Formats: sequence, C-alpha cells, structure tokens
Amino acid sequence: MEAENLVPAQQRIRVRGAVQGVGFRPHVYRLAHELALDGWVRNDGEGVEILVAGPPLALSRFVERVQREAPPLARIDALEVNDEEDTPLAAGFHIDASRSGVVTTDVTPDAAVCDACLAELFDPADRRWRYPFLNCTHCGPRFTITAHLPYDRPNTSMGAFAMCPACDAEYHDPRDRRFHAQPTACPVCGPRLALWSAHGKPLPADDVVAEALRLIAAGSIVALKGLGGFHLVCDARNADAVARLRARKHRDEKPFALMVANVASAEPFALLSDDARALLQARERPIVLLPKRSGADDRLPGIAPGLAELGLMLPYTPLHWLLFHEAAGRPAGIEWAEQPQPLALVMTSANPGGEPLVIGNEEAVARLGGIADAFVVHDRGIVVRCDDSVVRSSNGSRITDHGSPTFNRRARGYTPAPIRLPHSGPPVLATGSYLKSTACLTRGAEAFLSQHIGDLDNAASCAALQEAVAHLQSVLEIRPRAVAHDLHPDNFGTRLALQLASDWEVQAIGVQHHHAHIAAVAAEHGVQAPILGVALDGVGHGDDGGAWGGELLRVHGARCERLGHLRALPLPGGDRAAREPWRMAAAVLHLLGRGEEIETRFAAQPAAGVVAQMLAQGLRCPLTTSAGRWFDAAAGLLGIRAVMNYEGQAAMLLEGLAAQHSPVAPDNALFRVDHGTLDLLPLAARLADETDPAFGAALFHATLAAGLAEWVAAAARAADLTTVALGGGCFLNRLLSTQLSRLLSARGYTVLQARQAPPNDGGIALGQAWVALCRLQQEV
Repeated sequence: MEAENLVPAQQRIRVRGAVQGVGFRPHVYRLAHELALDGWVRNDGEGVEILVAGPPLALSRFVERVQREAPPLARIDALEVNDEEDTPLAAGFHIDASRSGVVTTDVTPDAAVCDACLAELFDPADRRWRYPFLNCTHCGPRFTITAHLPYDRPNTSMGAFAMCPACDAEYHDPRDRRFHAQPTACPVCGPRLALWSAHGKPLPADDVVAEALRLIAAGSIVALKGLGGFHLVCDARNADAVARLRARKHRDEKPFALMVANVASAEPFALLSDDARALLQARERPIVLLPKRSGADDRLPGIAPGLAELGLMLPYTPLHWLLFHEAAGRPAGIEWAEQPQPLALVMTSANPGGEPLVIGNEEAVARLGGIADAFVVHDRGIVVRCDDSVVRSSNGSRITDHGSPTFNRRARGYTPAPIRLPHSGPPVLATGSYLKSTACLTRGAEAFLSQHIGDLDNAASCAALQEAVAHLQSVLEIRPRAVAHDLHPDNFGTRLALQLASDWEVQAIGVQHHHAHIAAVAAEHGVQAPILGVALDGVGHGDDGGAWGGELLRVHGARCERLGHLRALPLPGGDRAAREPWRMAAAVLHLLGRGEEIETRFAAQPAAGVVAQMLAQGLRCPLTTSAGRWFDAAAGLLGIRAVMNYEGQAAMLLEGLAAQHSPVAPDNALFRVDHGTLDLLPLAARLADETDPAFGAALFHATLAAGLAEWVAAAARAADLTTVALGGGCFLNRLLSTQLSRLLSARGYTVLQARQAPPNDGGIALGQAWVALCRLQQEV
C-alpha cells in the first residue's frame, strides 16, 4: 500500500464558482509547491483548471486542502477530479496563461479593504502608506472594473496602468499576498487622486485627502469618486451643510446614509445587536438600516427626519479610511480604527434627479456642478456603475436563512453573485420593473441579478438598464433564448424586451407583475410545487389591465391563478393619489358614506372640494387593489402625512410611529373576508376617529396582519396548500412581515420570504426569468 502511494499519478481538476480574481491560482500554486507536486493551474471561461501530478496520497491531500483552505473571497460551486493519462509535464508547478472559451465562471463582487491592507495603509514605513488605491487578492474592486472574463488585468480598467518593478515583483511572487492580484498598484505606477473645483478646474493640494477633509469640516459638499460611482459627502453633524445638500439635490426629506469609522462610532446613533455589527463589518459593507437611539435626531439634524431607523455603513475603500485617518491626526498602526471617532459623514449616492449614479470625472462636473463645491476624482475608470447595497434588519439585525440580510437594494458587494435556481434551462434575459429596475440573466441553474438601476422615468436610467443588460451578456458571454418582461405596455423594460427579442429572433414572454414577485421567492427557495403567494405592493399591471397591488395568488411555476385581492379603493385623480395620502383618506371617507367630511377635514388642501365631487360622481377615480394605498389611507386618516416627498414616505412614517408604541392587540372585528376579498374598510372607519396617531398606527399594523392571516388561511384550506410566499415592497415593513410570519407559522404554514433578492420591485426580474424558464420547459 505504501509503495502504491509512492507511484506518481496525474489528475485534471476543474473548479467552478467564484474562483477568478480572488487569489485562487496563487492558493493552488502554494499548496502544490508545499506538497512537492508538478503541473500547472490556469484561468479559463469555465473557472480554474488544474493539471497536477504526484504521489496519490499527496494528490488526495492537495484536493482536500484546495477546498478547505480556499481564499476568503472564493466560492467553490463544484470541484471535479478526473484521473489523467500521463501527460508530459515539466518538473515543478507553475501558473499557466489564461485561456478563453465559453464562460461558465462568475465575476466576483467588490470587497471592502482587508485588515492586511489597512495595516499597510497606516504604516508610515510601508511604501503604500496612505495610498488610496491599495488592494490585494483578498479585497478591492472586482465587478466594477471588469469589462469581460477571464479576470485578468488587460480585461479591467487597470489595464491602462503598467506595473512598476516593485509591483511586478510582488505580482509574480507566489509568496506575496498580491501574487496575481489584478488591480494591484502603488504610488509610483497606479491611479492618482486629484482635487477639482466646482467648475472642474484642478485645485492646488499637497495632500488631496487632507484638503478634502478641510473643505468638509468647513461645511462644503464634496463629490467623492468611489468604487461604483460618486458619493456626495458632507459633515453629518453640520445642520447647515446637510440642509444645503438637501436643497441642492432637491431631496427635502428622504433619508441620507451615514458613514462612521467603526461600530464603536455607530453606538451613539443606533441600537446594535451582534448580528447588526457583523453586517456592518462584513466584506460586502452594505448600508444597514438600524433603529435609532434616543436623541439621534438631535445629534444628526436632518439626516433621517421622522423615521425610526438610520442607514449606517462603515468605510470600505482606502480613500474612505483615509478621511477618518486624517481626522484622527494620522496615527500610526491600526489600533485607532477600532476606537470611537467623532467624524460622521453623509455619504449619499450622486444621482441627481433620480438618474443613474455618476461614474465619470467629466460627467460628474456636468451633472453635479450645481450640487458639489469640490470634486475628489481619480484616473481609475469605473466600468460598471454600482450603488451601495441597502439591507433591512429586524430589531436591528434581521438575518434570515444562511445568515443573509433582507435587501432593500441589492448592488455593490453582492452583485453579481448568482442565485441558484431549482433547475437549469436555456438562457433567459428578464428586463424587470418600471420602479427599482434591475435586469436578470440566467445561465444553466444560475440567475445573475444586475445591480440596482433605479426608476425608469428618465432617459438616463433607461440607458443604464441597456448598459447593465449589455454588460451581463459581455461578462457571461450568453445569448438569451427568450426575453421576459412586465405586462405593462408603456414600461421601458417591456419595450426593450420586445425590441431585443425581435433583434435576436427569440421568444418574448410577458409575466404579470405580482406573479413575478411570488415566483422570485419560489425560485430562490428552490420550490417547484404549487404555493400560495401574498403579493403586497404599490401597484402592478394586472391581467385585466387594472391597478393591482394586494393579491392572493396560487403559483405553480409558469402558472398563476388569482384567488383574491384586497377591497378596491378609488384613486381620486389617478396616479396623483399615490403621492398624496390625503386623497386616499378622502376615498375611504367616501366609501364610508362620510364624503361630506372631506372638504373640512382636509381644508389645507386646495383640491379637497374638487376631490369630494370627483368621488361623488365617480369621475377620474380608477380602482386599485393596492396594499400601498391602504397604508397611505391610514396615514392620511391619522394625520401623519398629507403629501409625500418621496415614494413610500407615508408608510415608513406610519411604521415608525407603530414601532415606537407599545404592542397593540389586533381587533378581528375590523376586517372582513368574503369570497376571496379582504375588506379593511371597518379598520379605516376606526382610524378615521382615532385621536392618537401612534396607537392608530400600531392598531393598523396588528389588525392588517391578523386580517391577512385569516385571508390566507381560508384560501389555503380551499386549495389544500401549506406553503405561503410573501412578496412585494410592503414586506420591507418590519412590523408587518414579522407579525404576519408569526401568525402564519403558528397556524402550521411554511412561510417563505425574499432573502437573496429584494422583496420589492428590485427582485421582479428574478421572478420574470424563473417564470420564463418554467414556460420554456413546458414547451419542450
């Protein structure tokens, strides 16, 4: 037996997954040298290929350690080992040149700067001291600098920077952390910062970071170029600076994200659980929505007015860290980075007017010149615009299955990591929804959801969707066999899908909006059996052409049956009612037979009398089953918000008030379930006479959850189903999703919620793609 283990053998190993750009080849190289094996490793379109020879026992140890000791950013989806006939191999082990081919590997998301790089960044003796572009195989830009695979320097925006001898030596040294780190650079050979005026003229600065911080401290607004685009930055404690930023960006009340140095610096502002701390410090570095501490609004005036939560994130690029380092007095070492720091920065996306994130230097001056007082730019190109991810936590730390956060927005740090599907099929492109648009491209049993695009209400966002589609096709090298889209004919995504399907001569598949919501949840949970779906959102184009939004569905792959809906409400003035909660409150008063109260109750609204007449005569009052409009009606009746400054504001304020109130028992007399319709009009009548808005908000949430549970239970008994999927933007409401899930679980139902994609319209494309795959499978 011992003799057999000494006889050399040869194996060809195929590794699939996120294995390019993460130090996987250097990892393999070091293991092979440590075990005295011969052969080579290389990147190709399928991932990583290894040809290795040596004693069988050493080969066995090699395969085991390749998986067990994989680099931190790697994700191995499959490792295939095949015995090989003896192929002539030179002695030793080396990294071979990359090969092209049909792409089946993944692009790795960007990752926050690692601890080893931070130690160099703050070491005055290191040649990369305070260099804002340092990185290694374990951190830094990936997705946002990659044009196409294989992930090699010439295929990234770093291809324009030739390495100096010192960087080149590190790059080719298998003992170095930067061995084959594609974006590696240093002050001698890499990208450089520059400071520009509001008009794009270079400003003198011996140290760009120091001057930028001086400007911020003086109350200026600075546009800062990051990984996936620009941020607008100001001092979060400076109320005047925050107010100017709001005025210039035309963002009156929508909350701003806040960046602090570390979790210790976040403690004064938010309630942090252990899971929340882990989310904040994760390599993905999302914005985490956390409950405010008492007094947070006084310490951070104007950051998140009227809301119960605060969006917090920690530094994730060297440039971010250098701002905090400068503010701390440039201490040596990294100990200071764990200590509380007073600097708190507004770090909001530079996307004026709801348009896509700004990524180019000249583009920034053209689009942000009226907002920013100065620009911190650099000459490393951003290939793919990619906004910060936003995750919602429950009680400060909602971590769902497998430790995944619940997404409000899935983008930097997570995109384009694939979502596993229940089965494979031909490649499908899905063009998503009108609001919170994303695209999705499938490959086999994987779905690649694009970064957040935004609302398709402007030409720039529509162009950004086209860019995202083209980039996904480029990096994955896929030609779709079908294109899925929303049913709304005026949605740009629908028009784009129909045009692409025509150009490619493939099938176009329309998918109803709420069917897609539920299908997205089913897809990520691997469910192929029939399920009940509760889809609650603002609006979606229904099969009958109506405005749906509170739907009870039976979903089985490509098939969807509408079992029920919320009682329909009139929309006085059409879409305008979705922006003015007082109109929805007026609609409810009309249905209650109390229309005579509208004009006096909403006397501050000039159109109150006209709206009362419209409702009485049924003019310009289309019906909607939208759950979002019931939230608006409740907010309007309780006097919480009459007119919204941003989408969902009334519902968020309603939730915030309810969260601040002590728990309230549901009143089962305030809803009715009749022939598939959940009628909340009795609840609205109760709220119309409530004088305590916080109690009314808590009662609304508790009774709505109870009504939904009863509604679902009745349908589940009739359909003999026990699995319920919750989808739609209303399930970003922590109180509603938690209470409803608890009530349904107590009745014995299996409850599925979105965890890998947002439950709002940001996940629609995933559901569209899954429905299209199922439909194509049926046609085979």
